[in-house]
Amino acid sequence: MSIRLDAEAASGHESSATPRRAWVALAVLILPVLLIAVDNTILAFALPSIAQDFRPAASTQLWIVDVYSLILAALLVMMGSLGDRIGRRRVLLIGAGGFAVVSAAAAFAPSAGWLVGARALLGVFGAMLMPSTLSLLRNIFADASARRLAIAIWASCFTAGSALGPIVGGVLLEHFHWGAVFLVAVPILLPLLVLAPRWVPESRDPNPGPIDSFSVLLSLTTMLPLVWAIKTAAHDGPSWLVGAALVFSVGSGLLFVRRQSRSATPMLDIQLFRYAPFTSSIMANFLSIVGLIGFIFFVSQHLQLVLGLSPLQAGLVTLPGALLSMIGGIAVVRFTRWFAPHTLTIAGLVLVSAGFVMILVFCHDLTVAAVVASFIVLEVGVGISQTITNDTIVASVPAAKSGAASAVSETAYELGAVVGTATLGTIFTAFYRSSVALPGGLTEAQSADASESISGATSVSHTLPPALADRLMDSARAAFDSGIAPTATIAAALTLVAAGVVAFAFRSGGTSADEDRTASAPPRSAAPRSARGSALPDQPCRAACSAEG
Repeated sequence: MSIRLDAEAASGHESSATPRRAWVALAVLILPVLLIAVDNTILAFALPSIAQDFRPAASTQLWIVDVYSLILAALLVMMGSLGDRIGRRRVLLIGAGGFAVVSAAAAFAPSAGWLVGARALLGVFGAMLMPSTLSLLRNIFADASARRLAIAIWASCFTAGSALGPIVGGVLLEHFHWGAVFLVAVPILLPLLVLAPRWVPESRDPNPGPIDSFSVLLSLTTMLPLVWAIKTAAHDGPSWLVGAALVFSVGSGLLFVRRQSRSATPMLDIQLFRYAPFTSSIMANFLSIVGLIGFIFFVSQHLQLVLGLSPLQAGLVTLPGALLSMIGGIAVVRFTRWFAPHTLTIAGLVLVSAGFVMILVFCHDLTVAAVVASFIVLEVGVGISQTITNDTIVASVPAAKSGAASAVSETAYELGAVVGTATLGTIFTAFYRSSVALPGGLTEAQSADASESISGATSVSHTLPPALADRLMDSARAAFDSGIAPTATIAAALTLVAAGVVAFAFRSGGTSADEDRTASAPPRSAAPRSARGSALPDQPCRAACSAEG
């Protein structure tokens, strides 16, 4: 199989890569993918240890988790567009270096506030990593079948990192201070910094146009207030300040869309969203991630604080599902020969929903075995759907615009992570607060901590006599688990909505099964414009997972 680099490389002329070079480049690009995935899940398992050290309020705990996604989501489109302009590999290397330095600093954070600040900086550098990896793959693997397999491996390694996070975190937390979970970024990123200049070819848009500073500002003033408003409303309820933030975000968003629509060299080609497969894939990613992140948020605490597992044991519980997710994500590539991409995407999303339904069925006795079984079904569905949707997204645009398109995909993921943690996490907090019954004999400070969250109750229990501690924890565990049923119901409904969006989009505006099996282009109105504002007739936008031959 011959694999060539896209003609729109940095030099502006066609260059070629041997199969060996292309696949080695993929192996190098997997490193930041593993890092981001490990970082997303390892922190959830370290939260109980962080809570014991700093005893932060429940809102601060959510900020420790959320601020990374908040900053990252606000910057992704800008960083993706920046990579298209100055070079995707260059942006990747800058992000990797900064991420390694800040991760090392976060390991020694003296307070919860410092940790929140470090996570915010990690969001800045993290925004440079994921869009760069996916857009580089789009340019390295021009052949559709090779690209599908590369993206399947890319997505599977993201799942592998999610599985490795709890296990690596469990090992570290059993032997070292929680700060060690941040240090894992250094040995992962150092090989990337050494190998990427040698094996990963640079690529950029040959006609990018000037950087539009006002569009950059509008993207920030759209995403930051939006994510902040969602998070704040979910935790503290609606307020005039939340409403003002939403109005400001919507206004900035409308100005951003208007400016992009009128620009000859837009930061993000809005016309692309008229292509139904692209838009439905973005929506499917968003809704499925909302449920998945919410699931990880409560399961990590249920396993440790309710069932009494160690961090390592809790991590091992998630391993079977993650491994099968990898297998499903790669295996689904073969099924694209016989089934249309949207059919496979819907099947994956239905499996995700079925996993949440299993949680709902077992919610009154959510044992380790029940968690393992539910997580297997859920993760296989995630592996299938994410492989197909990510390929749809990058295949829907010319290679020159792949950075911005990849950034849109990652924005949906990160916004879903914020919404999932904020809303579903807050549902748990609300049910906990309304259900926990504090025993007598606690001080005012102890009562405040124990009524805030189950991690707070766990910290307080360590300072109490055994009998009183047992009474407190029995009530705290029951109160925490009271939120499982409504959360699982919401998550299952969201993924079914995602499946419905995909089905409707392909029925009303997508391609047919036969067309999906051949290289097809989206409507001309969806074709991104070149620097001169004209369509790119020589850059066909392939439908996702179109099987060749």
